[in-house]
Formats: sequence, structure tokens, C-alpha cells
Amino acid sequence: MLSSLKKCLAVSLTAAALLQMPTVQAESYEMTIAGASPGGLWSLLGAGLDSSVRAAYPDSKITYQTSGGGIANIGQLDRNQADLAIVHDAELLLAKKGELPFLEPIDSIRVLSYLYTWAPMQALVRNSFAEEYGIHTFEDIAKVKPPITIAINKRGNIASNVAVEMLNAIGVTEKDIESWGGKVIYAASGEQVSLITDRRADLMINSLFVRHSSIQQAANSVELTLLSMDPATVEAVNKVSGTIPFVIPEGTYEWSPGKVDTPSLGATLAVRADMDDQKAYNLTKAIYENYQQIAGVHPAMKALTPEVMASVTVVPYHPGALKYLEEAGLR
Repeated sequence: MLSSLKKCLAVSLTAAALLQMPTVQAESYEMTIAGASPGGLWSLLGAGLDSSVRAAYPDSKITYQTSGGGIANIGQLDRNQADLAIVHDAELLLAKKGELPFLEPIDSIRVLSYLYTWAPMQALVRNSFAEEYGIHTFEDIAKVKPPITIAINKRGNIASNVAVEMLNAIGVTEKDIESWGGKVIYAASGEQVSLITDRRADLMINSLFVRHSSIQQAANSVELTLLSMDPATVEAVNKVSGTIPFVIPEGTYEWSPGKVDTPSLGATLAVRADMDDQKAYNLTKAIYENYQQIAGVHPAMKALTPEVMASVTVVPYHPGALKYLEEAGLR
């Protein structure tokens, strides 16, 4: 009898001790995320995502993987060469429709979140050129038909695609521009700034954060104006490109104080459609409930909220992510 009591007491003490021990999260995730070049914003976003997942699952590790950017990242996901990827919304639409550079539609990609939605297409025109030809809005380019030299991003960069669609939306092609005595120059972002400050270009169109240093640099060298688009034109671009409407508020730039309507690129966190539902749910819950870890990586990210993160429309959310969004009241 005494022996049985001792055994019962020992079992009770062991159970009590176990109850007092800290709970250990069994799950942990070692994953790669395909981004772009090292040292840029996307590499910071990779670090923020790593921190947000580790806040929920301390033994996890999300490793940033350098890449050629969003279009290359779609291929990496499709070939199962990365677990996660940062991809622009407009790039996802190209893949979904099977448009160049994709040879056929890709339906293997889903999303967990937007990471930002505020990389608007900014059309900066030299004041002297705009005044000479009476250009006050983006649509005026088609009406006036000036001998305009336009700098847009290099072919293969999604901002270049969107710039072309902006021109198409007002009925202007590269051949039209050439027939007016102008031309289109395809150049990287830094070269675009040099082209306009050296007056070798009259207009540059690029996707940049508001008040980006390169815009300020250009405005310090030459008088510039931002061209606004009619909301109907923005809607037409968004429908074709997968971009979203954006308003640059009045007074943002003292040298171009008016409100500007324009399309904007957004960056998403994408995964394969066949990711395990529970894993997708856990990752989504971790990054949404610890989104401050992502918002804190750079001042440009301070506008990030769970509501923004839950607003992707260009491709579906992963079912596991959608389950969390519905539970959280975000869908």
C-alpha cells in the first residue's frame, strides 16, 4: 500500500513539473526566399520575414537567396528551387496569362501577402519641354504628338512593361513616337536620371517610391513636373498590367504640387500552390501577427498593415493563407 502511494505521489509530482515547464513550439521552418540583388530593399524584406517567422517559431531560419528579380523568381518557384519568393503583382499577371517572357501560362503560384503597394509609376517631364508643347497631363502626349524622347526602364524589367502599357492606354506606340521625331530609350534607373538631367530625354517613366532620392536628385538639376493620368487611363493600365491605382497627394513635391493619379506596382510574397496547407497557414499567421518586423526594416515600409497585406487580387491566396485571413477577419 505504501509503495503504491509513493508511486502515485511520484507520478503527480512529475505531472506538476511538466505543467510548469515553458511550452516549446514544435514547429520550425528552414526555407529559402528568392529576392533580387543583395543590399536592396528586397534583401531587407527577406530579413524582416525571417524575423517575423522566428518570432512565432524561434528555431526557424528564412535564408535570402539573390536572384534576377520577380520574373526570375516565378521560374524558381515553378521549378521548386525556392520555398518563398518576392514577386511584383504585374509579374504574376504576366505568368498567369502566359505572356512574354513566359512561354505558357503558369498556374503553380499563389500568394501569402502583399509586402508593399506603393511603388507608383512616376512620369517626370522637363518643364521647358512641357511648356513649349503645352503638355499638362499624360494624355496630352497623344493629343500634341510632340518630338519627345522618353526614357523608360530596360526591357525585361517590369517597370518597362508598365510604362509601355501606359503609353498604349493613351493610344501611343513606339512607332508613333518615332514618326513625331522622338524616340524611346530603354535604360536602367540611374541612367534614366542622367538622361533627363543632361536634357537628353524629355520624359522619364519609372516605378519609384514617392520622394525617392533619384527623383530629388533630378529635380535639383532640372525643373520637372509630374504628369497625372486620368483615372480611367489608370484603370485601363491596371486591367492589362495587374497594377493598382495610386494617388500621389497634393503637396508631396514642392516643385510639382498637384495631386497625381497613376498606376503602382506592388510586391507580393509568393509560394507554390502545392505548399502544405498547414505550413502556409502557420507562415501567414506568423508574418501577419508579427508584421512590425517587416514594417521596421526601412522607413519606406512604415505604411505596411495587415489590411494592405491581405489586399492582393491579381492571383489567389494560398488556401492555407486564406484560412488565416478569414479567421482574422481580413477577408
